[in-house]
Amino acid sequence: MTFNSTTAVNGIEFHQVSKRYGEGNAPLVVKGIDFVVPKGTLTTLLGPSGCGKTTTLRMIAGLETVSGGQILIDGQDVTHLGPAERNVSMVFQSYALFPHMTVMDNVRYGLKVSGVSVPDATERAHVALENVGLKGYDHRLPSELSGGQQQRVAVARALVLEPSVLLFDEPLSNLDARLRRSMRDEIRSLQQRLGLTVAYVTHDQSEALAVSDQIIVMDAGTIAQAGSPEDLYERPVSEFVAGFMGEAMLFQGEANAQGQVQVGPLTFQARQRVTAGAVTAAIRPEAWTVLSPEGAALKGVLQKKAYLGSTLELTFDTVLGPLFVVTSDLSHDWALGQTLGLSLTGRGVSVVSRF
Repeated sequence: MTFNSTTAVNGIEFHQVSKRYGEGNAPLVVKGIDFVVPKGTLTTLLGPSGCGKTTTLRMIAGLETVSGGQILIDGQDVTHLGPAERNVSMVFQSYALFPHMTVMDNVRYGLKVSGVSVPDATERAHVALENVGLKGYDHRLPSELSGGQQQRVAVARALVLEPSVLLFDEPLSNLDARLRRSMRDEIRSLQQRLGLTVAYVTHDQSEALAVSDQIIVMDAGTIAQAGSPEDLYERPVSEFVAGFMGEAMLFQGEANAQGQVQVGPLTFQARQRVTAGAVTAAIRPEAWTVLSPEGAALKGVLQKKAYLGSTLELTFDTVLGPLFVVTSDLSHDWALGQTLGLSLTGRGVSVVSRF
């Protein structure tokens, strides 16, 4: 079936797109997926290794051929067009900068090979470098830059081509924790300021939550759920999404018609609408409150404790099994082997029906 679009309202559209490596009965690595990346927004493809997210990104770029279905960019069918015909730029995990070229030469390289004159290419490169905060770095070599600065050069090199769509493949994985936070904020700010249409691949949930207008969670070549960051974190529709978002632990329970959920000795009110019957509760580490064991419905023996400055990571042995807890309460000197009470705060708990 062919999809016809009369207006270019969407940046990227996938219609029943599939991908297999090999011929005949080779298994599909992407299985007939549909999604839309609205123009001027940032969508993150999120999922564990091998789920198909990078293959999907490479199909947008034209670096992988499509086995079935249709891809549109700004209303144009690009399914069978090569990378150079799509007006798409990609920022790779490895940056892929030319080590012998200056920052300026790296950024304007794509323009020069496209036939743009050196003065015009230089002018556009200056604008791109200023957009990523690297004004005045023209004559430096990549080896003279930090990891974060090299990443900015890679972004500037992509921006200078003025693409319809900008793609990021795990762009922060080579940076330390502080640089990751800084660069993700800069990428998001740049995307919003310039109104870019961006597809972004990562396996890091916190990164996806921080930068995205929309998150598409992929599982084994299919889309498990798509929606806003809040939707996926607060209202997962399956056990997989509930467990994947926020490092939640899964517990089997029962819900009644009023939405009260029983998990072992604990009873709490579901914040999502659930059907009476068997449910799975996804409980995140930060959802627990540690308190005195007297009168607590759930008790646990403290087995492990790690001090992380602003938080403590605690592991308890309970009737529900091992519980991993993250707390910002640093006022207590809890001892290993001590029995403590555990209760739920209300937030950080998602409940999905079990079929």
